Amino acid sequence: MDDTVHADVHFQGRVQGVGFRYAVMEVARQFDVSGYVQNLADGRVRVEAEGAQAELDRFIAAIEAQMQGYIRKVEKGFHARVRQFTGFQIR
Repeated sequence: MDDTVHADVHFQGRVQGVGFRYAVMEVARQFDVSGYVQNLADGRVRVEAEGAQAELDRFIAAIEAQMQGYIRKVEKGFHARVRQFTGFQIR
């Protein structure tokens, strides 16, 4: 049985123009997750990631800890689906 969970996370605050996407990329290297990070036109940063639920929880918590001074709000959504990503990239 595949325990892959898909996370769609939006970070709001001062998250663009401060190296946020590069920080997320570095954090992703420490976890068994795949997906991407991208700036959105509305000023938020979106992270789409796949992996085991516990690994995703630790990954998101690590992003929040590292970038805590820049994040004002985090919106998270999780659902099960077949893996679609390999590796982690900046878009």
